[in-house]
Amino acid sequence: MKYSTPVQKKDQPDDSYKFQPLPAPTGTFPYHLDLRQLIPEISHQQMTFHLVGDTGSLRSTDFQRKVITAMEAQFEQDNPPQFLFHLGDVVYNHGEASQYYRQFFGPFQNYPAPIFAIAGNHDSDVNPAAPPYHSLEHFVTVFCDTTPQTVPFSNNAARKSMVQPNVYWTLKTPLANIIGMHSNVPKFGIVTPGQQEWLKGELRSADAERPGKALIICIHHAPYSADTNHGASIPMITLLEEIFEETGIRPDIVFSGHVHNYQRLVKKYKSGKDVCYVVAGGGGYDELHPIAELSDKRFTNELPVFEGVSLEKYCYYQHGFLKFSIEKQEGQLLLSGNYYSVADDGVVTHEDHFEIKT
Repeated sequence: MKYSTPVQKKDQPDDSYKFQPLPAPTGTFPYHLDLRQLIPEISHQQMTFHLVGDTGSLRSTDFQRKVITAMEAQFEQDNPPQFLFHLGDVVYNHGEASQYYRQFFGPFQNYPAPIFAIAGNHDSDVNPAAPPYHSLEHFVTVFCDTTPQTVPFSNNAARKSMVQPNVYWTLKTPLANIIGMHSNVPKFGIVTPGQQEWLKGELRSADAERPGKALIICIHHAPYSADTNHGASIPMITLLEEIFEETGIRPDIVFSGHVHNYQRLVKKYKSGKDVCYVVAGGGGYDELHPIAELSDKRFTNELPVFEGVSLEKYCYYQHGFLKFSIEKQEGQLLLSGNYYSVADDGVVTHEDHFEIKT
């Protein structure tokens, strides 16, 4: 039998020494990007977008290309997505410029919509064997430019650079504020004090726009997980819960990658509010991460921070992606998610559907 809760992987070494300094912002504080700047016609009644993480792979791009092909097919269906929000680990293993065409520009060359991103631990790392470069130097060139232009290491790809104002930033849309965090290189993540203060301000700002807009957080390192490779990130749980408690504000949903599978977990707070935590990191890296077995003594779920958290649905045996919609209905917002797995032969299966009313 498998765990139906998050798990902690026991006896994990401290790798906080891998932390990398953040690059300077390319935009102005508080690092907002208005979606209407790129999609002027975006609806004020309904919005749909893709979410996926960990699409890159140093060994093979076969699985990634199958996932992207399946996402592209949805543009020919009803309610097509308007954009993709990438949950990090675009390029393995160290965010090298030399890998961006093979792992990003080439595979996504026919994806017909804008792509936004937060950086994963691999995007943020630095290859010590390569000529010197700074952490996130190439990610910033691709995603945090000041104006759209051809990326020098894109092999003249048609996709231009994105104009996110910082490596942590908020995408302002008519129906949601999507807060994109940066959790750095270490296995369980690190968020700088400056970003923590910024997050508090963004939560307060976004909460002031409720109930007309949903409040979404995207962070690469999954706070809650039941997988065998990483398990839950206690540092990210502690950080988020302390900030939620201090501000009195909780998001409607939290999206993450890092773990190479799909999980939908729900935390029931004593206040009566539920928050959905979704892991969607099965985007293409060839190694997928199973859910831990109850009999596996390397894991435990006996931690106070796991109180009230249940694993509602998972898919670890195939790659896949999430399609997420926000619709205004009679003064409320309906948030709905659909997760699709993609088999080795390209067959797409609808694995999960969930709804949240704000």
